[in-house]
Amino acid sequence: MNSPSEHLIVVGVDGSPASLAALRWAVDQARRTEATIAAVMAWTVPELYDWPMPTAEQLDLATKNALHDIVRAAVPEDDLPRIRQRTAGGHPAEVILDQAATADLLVVGHRGTGTFARALIGSTARYCIDHASCPVVVIRELGTGSPRLRPRT
Repeated sequence: MNSPSEHLIVVGVDGSPASLAALRWAVDQARRTEATIAAVMAWTVPELYDWPMPTAEQLDLATKNALHDIVRAAVPEDDLPRIRQRTAGGHPAEVILDQAATADLLVVGHRGTGTFARALIGSTARYCIDHASCPVVVIRELGTGSPRLRPRT
């Protein structure tokens, strides 16, 4: 949990180009505001699996390793100390929102899925915009367009 004087930016990370852009944007914003970043990655148990099911501990460890590698590859060395890495099991949007409950800002990437696909599978970014208790910045894939800040009132 962040202290009252600590500014916290939560960023959802899944390894996609959009989430890497979101992480880089969050790092730049954290530099400007002297904030701490919580890089959050969720894991879920696959519904269909052909071979022995991994345990929750194995899935969490694999996710921690993936997040560590992603952060190391995307973030300059000087900025690594300001980043806390968090993993949790569950639906990505719910995990991100849970971690952002006390955040000052939430940053997520948007892959630009079309309307039809969003209707079928939903959108993590859309869900976060609709349910976050803090302002949300959505970074489009490959940095197209400008970030959209939607303050919560």
